[in-house]
Amino acid sequence: MTTARPTTPTPGVDGRHDVWLVRHGETEWARLGRHTGRTDIPLTQRGRDQAVALGRRLAGHAFGLVLTSPLSRAAATADLAGFATVAQRDPDLREWDYGALEGRLTADIRIDLPDWTIWDGPWPDGETIDEVAARADRVVAHVRAADGDVLVFAHGHLLRVLAARWLDLPPAAGGLFSLGTATVSVLGWEREAAVIETWNEDCHLA
Repeated sequence: MTTARPTTPTPGVDGRHDVWLVRHGETEWARLGRHTGRTDIPLTQRGRDQAVALGRRLAGHAFGLVLTSPLSRAAATADLAGFATVAQRDPDLREWDYGALEGRLTADIRIDLPDWTIWDGPWPDGETIDEVAARADRVVAHVRAADGDVLVFAHGHLLRVLAARWLDLPPAAGGLFSLGTATVSVLGWEREAAVIETWNEDCHLA
């Protein structure tokens, strides 16, 4: 399995800038652990409350670019967090297309496919991990070329792959990064090295 390296970063206004990642608020399927790819599941009331709390967490930070998945659970999170007028929809931020596994629990999938994980596959009628990584690489190139910090609203598995590719790791390394709903993570730099500055922060939800 081979995956191209992300595009070399283009300096922003200050040479380097951070990328803030926000996973959408709770949905019913996310609460139950069902694989939610392209099915457009709305936020629960708790998810909407989480999005408002995210707005308080993000308030006062200047972002040069705000991106969101076009799926409603991410776009609504961006809207409720206060970014409705500035968030740009990017189809590359859609969640992994799970194909025939859409809506199923991992435990149920393993009845048919023992020891299955999303990171190892297979992905019947869905996207391969390399196809998801190709989308993540395009997002990495986009946000590295921006001026100023970037805010991204998207989905659990897509964001985990994106973080792995930010670090120039294989996409399956995203399996090492647990990510809850409505959490904040920050990708940044230590000198010329891409790093994770913050991961899975949820103190704003307390």
